[in-house]
Amino acid sequence: MKKKIVLQWSGGKDSVLALYELLHDPQFEVCGLLTTFTKDYDRVSMHGVRHELLLAQARALGQKLIPMYVVKTHTNKEYEQSLLKIMLELKEVGIRSIATGDIFLEDIRRYREEKLRMVDMELLTPLWGRDTNLLVRRFLELGFQAMTVCVSAQHLGAEFVGRKIDEEFLVSLPEGVDPCGERGEFHSFVYDGPLFSCPINFQPGEIVLRDGHYFCDLLPRG
Repeated sequence: MKKKIVLQWSGGKDSVLALYELLHDPQFEVCGLLTTFTKDYDRVSMHGVRHELLLAQARALGQKLIPMYVVKTHTNKEYEQSLLKIMLELKEVGIRSIATGDIFLEDIRRYREEKLRMVDMELLTPLWGRDTNLLVRRFLELGFQAMTVCVSAQHLGAEFVGRKIDEEFLVSLPEGVDPCGERGEFHSFVYDGPLFSCPINFQPGEIVLRDGHYFCDLLPRG
């Protein structure tokens, strides 16, 4: 019997690569994509992508989107309470494993494992320990297409947001910036690729600087 899992989902390239790996592993059945939204804006927390585009993404991938809401002023304790609630709800329908696209940040992995142990669930990390240079190039070789939607102003300038992730983008990254943005240097939105039944229809909108990050708003079309 396949192990039923839910994937924590940002809509970015690491999430998509994790989904690709899980769907090609016969021991797993992916039962949904869990996304944290900031309720005040109805956008993906941190990435700033509109809920509507995440729904379109999930439909194109043939997956169920499972939303978790936090308010913009939430504390870490409030976040953990929301997470615990949804984990218990998932357990009730037979989900015992949560997957993520984490690659090498040990502190984040330990934190996730600790919270899942509280509800007797396990963490799966199909990309863990892999070379980020090789991972991002595998992403491109597979035919996925993505653009940056949020970049840290501490690491990158405004010219790096709203850009397609391709070889030109990778070679232009300053020294010390991880090619997968694993340390939070940039976040992305994937809009097409081998798992998609159709491309996501959108157009880039306004670029703003907020809370130390440049955001490119993505506007749904059609």
